[in-house]
Amino acid sequence: MAVEGSRLKALPLFARLSDRERQQVARRCHAVVIERGNTLLDEGYSAYEFFVIEDGTAAVVRGGKHLRDIGPGDFLGEIALLRGDPRTASVIATSPVRAIAMSAHDFHEMIESSPKIARLMEESIEERLSRDRLFGLTDDA
Repeated sequence: MAVEGSRLKALPLFARLSDRERQQVARRCHAVVIERGNTLLDEGYSAYEFFVIEDGTAAVVRGGKHLRDIGPGDFLGEIALLRGDPRTASVIATSPVRAIAMSAHDFHEMIESSPKIARLMEESIEERLSRDRLFGLTDDA
């Protein structure tokens, strides 16, 4: 299902974009619904999609260990897509999840066309990896 640009305005990642920029992003997106218990991302697998949660909750799990819960406004899948690495964690819906999704190809086009989004993504990655290192949840030192 296609996504309207106005729908993206409620999501923090896209809120600071102009209406025109949101429309450009929206053309690359599609809406998905993931049922409770289904997996959005599988740890260790190649990246092929990016998600922004609109409604619902999910658990982030690495090596069988629960890392955190995520919900509306959180985005996932960007680390593997930006870095070209396998997925760093699994994400499992803990309630029905309504999300905006984007293919890897469209994600890369969005990043190239929007320095604002690229900067927010990099900041988020650094924050997550720093937090994981602080709590001993990653192998890199």
